[in-house]
Formats: sequence, structure tokens, C-alpha cells
Amino acid sequence: MACRITELVLDARDPDLLARFWCEVLGYVELQRIGADIEIGPPGAGFGGPLPTIVLNQTDEPKTGKLRLHIDVNATDRDQDEELERLLAAGARRADIGQTGEESWHVLADPEGNEFCLLRRRVPAV
Repeated sequence: MACRITELVLDARDPDLLARFWCEVLGYVELQRIGADIEIGPPGAGFGGPLPTIVLNQTDEPKTGKLRLHIDVNATDRDQDEELERLLAAGARRADIGQTGEESWHVLADPEGNEFCLLRRRVPAV
């Protein structure tokens, strides 16, 4: 038997802002609030389902430096260029972490500056 990832925990100065952003990006919904912390996940599945949930853990500490772990996303129903436009409209911004410009992916940041990548390949929705 092995473990599997059930939750990702991301520190957030504004959990509401990041919950709205990541729900828009991933098609997630708010599952639970405990104090200022918010858990989001797939509708109808939630914690322990086939996809991990994300817990936005409220902190007053600002993000410093590049994240050592980041999220990669792939579009499910459009090509990469169309998905890039959707993510930018949702509040993502381009991020420079030293890429050459020849990569097949786009490096972006969420509204609090947490880096994530939009990969080229389209994947089926779960």
C-alpha cells in the first residue's frame, strides 16, 4: 500500500482572494472554512476524493522567494493559448524565474505571487 496526496496547503495573506482565484482556475468550490482558513476542492468529491483539495492557510507573513514546490496545470477543453488568456483574465500574471523563452510551458503567478506553470498538453477532465 502507498500514500496519496489528499491536500495541498498553501499559506495565504488573503485566503478569500486565493480561494476565488484557484476555484476559477481549477473548477473547484469552497468545501469548508475553519477560522480564516479555506479548503477548496472538486465539486461533489471533496477531501479524500480522486483529486487533492487545497487548504488556503491564513498567514500574515509575506511570501519571500521562489516556491520550492509549485503547481502545474493543463487545459482540459481548450488549447494552451486560449487557456493562458483565461488564466490571465482570472488574475494570473506572467512570472520570470529565469526561463529562456523556449519552454513549451508558461510560468505564471497567482494573485499573491505563488508560481505555477501552464503546460502545453490538454488532458481529459476528471
